[in-house]
Amino acid sequence: MNLLCKKEALSIITELGEKRVNDKVVYYELSCGVDYRFLTQTLAYALKNSRFKNIRIAWDNSVKDQYKIKDAIKLLLKAGYKPKQIMIFMVCNYHICYEENINKLDICKVWNVQVADCWYDNQLSPNIKPVYWKEEEIKEFRKQCRRHNQMVNFGVDLYVK
Repeated sequence: MNLLCKKEALSIITELGEKRVNDKVVYYELSCGVDYRFLTQTLAYALKNSRFKNIRIAWDNSVKDQYKIKDAIKLLLKAGYKPKQIMIFMVCNYHICYEENINKLDICKVWNVQVADCWYDNQLSPNIKPVYWKEEEIKEFRKQCRRHNQMVNFGVDLYVK
């Protein structure tokens, strides 16, 4: 789950990068967001060199963490990732209120990185039950995330005709 917190993270990532299946390289993707507190420039280079794609950074807490998240993005960009290959995981329908997640989404617009709306208690759309948020907030945030990601991926707002 949190590969980077392991003291042997660098050796695991490097070993995975050396793996071949039928003489072909393997590409990897972490299904969870990496914890920015453990990301270093060395690990960022190792992830890129070992063919880890679509890196996700977990932004589970307050908007005040934006400087730390931005620093993590800079490490990944320096390692060779493009902004489109970086995604910010945000826990939704939990202790961080809707308005704060909207602020975090606005910051991601400036950074031009994608957002993954990760719903509390492993809930999946369309069956997300309001826990800390209202149903209208859930629907609106999902809509705004989709629209934001389309802007990042395609460079245009697909809703404008």
